[in-house]
Amino acid sequence: MPYTDSADVRLYYEVFGEADAPVLVLISGGGAQLLSWDEEFIGLLTAGGLRVVRFDNRDTGLSQLFGGADDVDGGYDLIDLAEDVLRVLDELGVAQAHVAGHSMGGMMAQMLAIRHPERILSLGLLSTIPGQSRRWVAHGERPELAEPPVRITREQAVAFTRAALEAAPAGRFDPQIEWHVRATGEAYDRGYYPEGFSRQWAALKRAPERLEDLKAVTAPTFVFHGRDDDVLHWASAVDIAEAIPDAELQVHSGMGHLIAHELWPELAAGLLRTAARAEERRRPV
Repeated sequence: MPYTDSADVRLYYEVFGEADAPVLVLISGGGAQLLSWDEEFIGLLTAGGLRVVRFDNRDTGLSQLFGGADDVDGGYDLIDLAEDVLRVLDELGVAQAHVAGHSMGGMMAQMLAIRHPERILSLGLLSTIPGQSRRWVAHGERPELAEPPVRITREQAVAFTRAALEAAPAGRFDPQIEWHVRATGEAYDRGYYPEGFSRQWAALKRAPERLEDLKAVTAPTFVFHGRDDDVLHWASAVDIAEAIPDAELQVHSGMGHLIAHELWPELAAGLLRTAARAEERRRPV
């Protein structure tokens, strides 16, 4: 299986598409494995001419864990998480890449653009925030994440997912209940480490404010958010898009924190369009 070969962090990754195509790295959100980037969605990107890389963040899936079941702080921060992307790119021998991240993954992408702009060609910032202002954070303090998590069985995890989706009010988009139930079971079987999200959360609590720094980002950027996101408020998308000089903004009514399947083509088109803008800049005059 493909793993990075660095001495300090071991990360599992997968690659799709033609070897000579421009690279797009997809970064998952907090607690989410690389499975959050469905292969059907990835197919839209590879069909558009990109080589797509997805990977398990540290403390998720098949990547390295930074503690045991009772450890809720791994001693790392958002910069460390972001630089894991560079570890994957270095393993692949890729000097520059397009990067898109959801939620925590979008925060990691921001840090890369701020700290390592020479490695980033374009950005996709999806359902994410540029700091810890109450203007952007809608989920509350989450004190339970500072305690060792209560572990549940696979059956309980699957049942919880089904019950939560069935209880949610009907909206504009299909809730894709069976897809989420299947994905919950697959993720559980692949690597059930709820304490990993607690450790990622501890890193996010230490994250620096980024909005002012984003004003210096020159990479073409696609900002994508749900109008009904009750985790991270859509006002953050507006603020990010206003800060980054070359940014396109889409806010979708009826979409919550997770990206609606019906919007996969719209999201893929936006990422491809943004990558194309960046690639055009690289061509010799």
